[in-house]
Parts: sequence; structure tokens; C-alpha cells
Amino acid sequence: MVSLLVVGGLVVAAFVGFNIGGSSTGVAFGPAVGSRLVRKVTAAALFSVFAFVGAWTVGRNVIVTMSEGIVPAAQFTPVAGVGVLFFTGLSLLVSNLYGVPASTSMTAVGAIVGLGLATGSLNETLMFTIVSAWIVAPLIGLGVGAVIGRYVYPQLEARLSFTRLERQLVQIDRSGRVPRLRFNRNASPRDLVGSALVLAIACYMGFSAGASNAANAVAPLVGNGAVSIDQGVLLAVGAISLGGFTIARRTLATVGDGITDLPILAALIVSTVGATIITVLSYYGIPASLAVSTTCCIIGLGWGRASRAATLAELATPPSKAQPGPNLTTGALAAPSAEEAEPAGPTVGDLAAGEGSDTESRQDDPPSIPPIGEEDIDELAAESLFDPAATSRIVVLWILTPSLSIVGSYLLFVFLL
Repeated sequence: MVSLLVVGGLVVAAFVGFNIGGSSTGVAFGPAVGSRLVRKVTAAALFSVFAFVGAWTVGRNVIVTMSEGIVPAAQFTPVAGVGVLFFTGLSLLVSNLYGVPASTSMTAVGAIVGLGLATGSLNETLMFTIVSAWIVAPLIGLGVGAVIGRYVYPQLEARLSFTRLERQLVQIDRSGRVPRLRFNRNASPRDLVGSALVLAIACYMGFSAGASNAANAVAPLVGNGAVSIDQGVLLAVGAISLGGFTIARRTLATVGDGITDLPILAALIVSTVGATIITVLSYYGIPASLAVSTTCCIIGLGWGRASRAATLAELATPPSKAQPGPNLTTGALAAPSAEEAEPAGPTVGDLAAGEGSDTESRQDDPPSIPPIGEEDIDELAAESLFDPAATSRIVVLWILTPSLSIVGSYLLFVFLL
């Protein structure tokens, strides 16, 4: 019976890792594939390599926390291990059914907390630290996004180029006796800089995904001794890679419905900020949600971008009936930052659909940037990137899925096991 449970645990762990790879690969490498920097197979290969590096290094700390820190390792019996992984996999199913990227890390921790409450072995001090990080990390993402949106984003938007090339950036030249690699002749120097950033940040996202998500798939198995940490990392990354080479092809093709309205520059900024937050937390062994941190960064980035319509003194002045304050919204990311009719670069969705701007039609000189306080608030708030109803549903499910995981896990371990 024990051996069958161990095999069942391995299968469930592989299933969890498979789904993680399918979703994370698309989020990390969607812009790179959409802008024709790399092919889908190359994206999956790069994601697998960097996810392995992340899991093998700082990801070990998260595995230790989830396998023996929240509850003692002795609590992860074969039955308990399968139960915890079941609720982690169930969260993925629920999030996929509702089309919401629920936090696998938060739900996996919730299942372990249910086990700890049922057995009276929960490390309350560590859980206080983890929950505090879950509150502070999104606030940091929000604040950093606001600062970048107000002071840095317009400068980057005016100087960087993100286009969809007709052929891959790096090509094989077969004109000579020996085939050699060369850059696309139609790519300008600005294209090369922008492309390097897109690819580097995609690899960084892969590193962060491996660091934070490997534990979600194998921590219970490491806790009960079914596998060692090294074996757990190999199992998790193997399953994540399989998902990247198979079901991720669809997410790479659509680049994810949740980010298609974002300018590619904004997507890269929030990816970098979110990945950095999660990498730092993973270094300290704290499991956290990349989706929550990046979403808060998007909101902060949009607000900061819109706040350029007012000076700090105007923002600090309380609004009155005679002089109402500026109506700042996150829709500013969709508006051009300079005195042009078109934005400086395409959105992620444009690149995926083949509608990105052509390199030949783009002006070489960067546009002028209006100073803070002189931009038109109506232009900045022309569109809204967030549907309030959809955003409310996402937030509710982010809270609901870990809560259901705790309750379900608690009831399972109290009454059935």
C-alpha cells in the first residue's frame, strides 16, 4: 500500500509540475516568441534550462521550507503527501476552469497549513513571516511600478524598440561553405537592444519560475523521504519541461489573454519586477505568488504613468468642488507618452497576432517627452486595461483558492485520515 501511495504521489507531483510548465513557459517567453526572436521549441528549451538553474539554486530553500518548516517532515506520511499534492493540483484545475491564474504557491502552502492545523504541528512563527511577505511583496510591486511609471517608463518607451520581425532575429547563413549564424539584416540597432532585453528577461522569468514553483510539485515527497531534494528538483523540472514542450505551445501562441493588452515594454517591466521579488523571497525560503506581485506592479505602473499629468504638489493637494483633482487610472499604459498619434511600440497581443509595427516605418529619432504636469490627463486615461468586474473576480479567487485548500485539507486530515 505504501509503495502504491508513493507511486501515486510521484504521478500527482509530475501532473502539478506539468501544468506549471504549461502556464509559466507561455508567460515567460510569450513576448519573445510573439516578436519572432525564438521559436516555440527554443523557448521551451531555454525555459527548461533556466528553470532548472533556479530550482537547483535558490529553489532548494523553498523546498526546505515547505517540506519541513511549516510542519515537521514527520507529518508528511505517504497519505498526507498525496493529500497535499491533490489540493495543489485541484487549485490548478479550478483556476483553469475560471480562467484565472491562481497562485499555486499560496494554495500549496494552504494545503500544508490544513495538515498542520489538523495535527497541531503548525509552525505559527514561520507562517506569520510567510503571510507578512504575501502582504508586503505586492505592496512593493505596486510602489516600484508607480515610481517607474512616473519617472522612467516614458524615457524607456521613447528610446527602446519592440517590433515583430518577419524572420527570426538570429538566422543561419548557408551562402558559404560552412553555415554560420548571423543577425537579421532588417533589424536595426534599436531592435537588437530591445530583442536582447526581451530574451534576457524571459530567461530571468524562467529562473524565477523554477525557484518558486519546484517546491509546489515535490515538497511533500521530500518531506516524507520518498525523494531527496536533488531528486525532487530533477522530477519537478522534468515535469515542468514536459509541460513547456507540449501544452505550453498553445499559451505561447496566444501569449496569454491576461497580458495581450499590455504594451510589450510594460510587460517586460512588470516581469522583471515580479521575478526579482519572487527570486529574493525564494532565496529566503519563502513561497510566494508571482501572479499577485506582477498584477500589483501593473496597477502601480499604470497609476504612475497617469500621475505624470500632475505635479507632486498637485497630487498632494486635497481635491475640492471648485478644483477637483486629476482622475488617475491604470489605462495610461495604453496611451502614447509623447506627442504622436501612435504609441512607440506594439502591445504583446499585436506581436502575437502579427500586427506589430514594421522596422522600416519607424522613426529613428526618439519623440519628445512632455515634462511632468504638462501631459493631457484625457489622453493618459483614454483606455482602461482593467475590467473592474474581472479584477474583482481575480482577487476573490486569489483569496478563495488558498482558503478552500486550507479548509479542504483540514477536513480531510481530521475526519478521513
